[in-house]
Amino acid sequence: MSKLREEIIYHGRILDLARETHQMPNKKESGFEIVQHPGGAAALPVLPDGRLLLIRQFRPAAQDYIYEIPAGRLEPGEDAAMCVARELEEEVGYQPQHLESLGYVYSSVGFCTEKIYLFIASDLQQTQTALEPDEFIEPHIVTLDKALEMISTGVIDDAKTQIALLRYAINHRKV
Repeated sequence: MSKLREEIIYHGRILDLARETHQMPNKKESGFEIVQHPGGAAALPVLPDGRLLLIRQFRPAAQDYIYEIPAGRLEPGEDAAMCVARELEEEVGYQPQHLESLGYVYSSVGFCTEKIYLFIASDLQQTQTALEPDEFIEPHIVTLDKALEMISTGVIDDAKTQIALLRYAINHRKV
């Protein structure tokens, strides 16, 4: 199983589109169109009182505001922890003193290489936000129970946010 050929058919600012030929487990060749993405990192900020800081951000692809956790694209040479610390400061004005890994997810493994590293961010020190001109973000503070209800009722429909919240609930919920 290996990639035999690759042709970049679109080179963009944040992703590339490639036509790839792979040898499959049965030794036959198959062609695929693959979105190549550098990956990203996202963090669930936990406030000192245990409440969670979500954001409500306008997302053109969804043509709506989406509840999610702060996240961003990995820059060349940047590791996931550096990326998420930078994004937390830019998007919500907090610098995490502690990051705990929640693993990673592939955003859409059927056609995209994007791997998103997930973290819990705690011991937050307030700084200043530095939103980009095309970012429209509102903070939204909730309890874990409220966040889980927002998942079950379809209010939180962002996959990385759902996974981060569910992993956090499984590992950190006090019974």
